[in-house]
Amino acid sequence: MIDLPLDAELSRSLDLHTRHPRLDVLGATGAVRLTDAPEVCPEGEWRSLEYLDWKSGGDTHFAPLASVDGGMNCVGFSNLRRADKDGIWTANASVAPSLQRYVQDVGCNFGRVRVISLKPQARSEAKTLLHRDQNNRYNPENAGWVVRSWLELTDNPDSYMMLMDNDPDGYPDPATEIRIPLHRGSRFVVDTQRLWHVVVHRGDQPRHGLISSFESGAELDRWIRRNRSLPARFADAYPAAGEPLKQLRSLTRRLKTR
Repeated sequence: MIDLPLDAELSRSLDLHTRHPRLDVLGATGAVRLTDAPEVCPEGEWRSLEYLDWKSGGDTHFAPLASVDGGMNCVGFSNLRRADKDGIWTANASVAPSLQRYVQDVGCNFGRVRVISLKPQARSEAKTLLHRDQNNRYNPENAGWVVRSWLELTDNPDSYMMLMDNDPDGYPDPATEIRIPLHRGSRFVVDTQRLWHVVVHRGDQPRHGLISSFESGAELDRWIRRNRSLPARFADAYPAAGEPLKQLRSLTRRLKTR
């Protein structure tokens, strides 16, 4: 166990052992990297959004594209006794229609959709802000487990999403750490109620990314499998793993034919 994050007991209290249907693709590590996205949104769109001063996981501002009631707010759905789904588009959505289409094209129920602006923060600071999300507190157990997806809008290849699973006592376990790089177009899906998560941002300017909550189900599963990249642990161990993996597979095929 590492030094405890600031809200360790709150996050630790979130229930993980429920009957909600979950996605097998997230079962092993709780996270999956997707192939890098093309330029899905012109920079002028997301920079023109209205950002609110709302703190979460660091010195942050958020531009809500979908909220619990369609208003320009960052209120947690659980505050209104709601699971993080059935989001309603805000006025910001018309400012960034490319991001709205990106979310809609996933084809499943979404909740909060926001663009985050995060100021730089070192790993030592970020570790104190590790947390788990309360996505499913009021989610009926016959409904799909709510997870979250990220799409990076700025280019910060030296920054990363830090993920940790739980140790036997329910605290973040450093032995399970996964790092996902945050270059432009990087995207991934995380079970954020299960995994402790925070961003280590080493840049000198704020990073921006799209965060969307999605309900697990056949539609989300198909979208992930269509766009899946390397498993997060493999990609972390081999940052430029794409080409080496192809070479390894080619070598394996050659050896089998001998």
